[in-house]
Amino acid sequence: MQKDDEYISIERKKALEIELHELQTVKRKEILENLEYAKSLGDLSENAEYHQARDEQGKLEERIAKIEHIIKASKVISKATGGTSIDIGSKVVVSKAGSDQKQEYEIVGSEEADMAQGRLSHRSPLGVALMGKTKGDVVDIESPRGKSSYKIVSVE
Repeated sequence: MQKDDEYISIERKKALEIELHELQTVKRKEILENLEYAKSLGDLSENAEYHQARDEQGKLEERIAKIEHIIKASKVISKATGGTSIDIGSKVVVSKAGSDQKQEYEIVGSEEADMAQGRLSHRSPLGVALMGKTKGDVVDIESPRGKSSYKIVSVE
């Protein structure tokens, strides 16, 4: 896998495709109806409803373009198959040097990263340091808080 590539899971791709379909059909139609109604109110230069509908239309089209780009440019990955080195889709347990506390992460593409759910981007400082490493390795990262070391406890 290339370091600069973007990755998404098949589940995320399906969710984006569903959202895209919803935006292109239902939401677009709603906004067009709102625009037609606002136009019927008269003078467009001072028509707040019209300007609001145009703003919503711009935001909608921007989101549609972003989703289309993500779907087109991202590579779909499957869950890791239990390899020994860390890659996208791997589940990794690490412990910070000098601590017995363990943290579990799933390495994902940046589109799916969510630290609250333990989903670590492969482009984050820790994600970059972990890629390609194996159980027992120690990785060092630089962060605003300073240098930190993590030991890889397990890889799935």
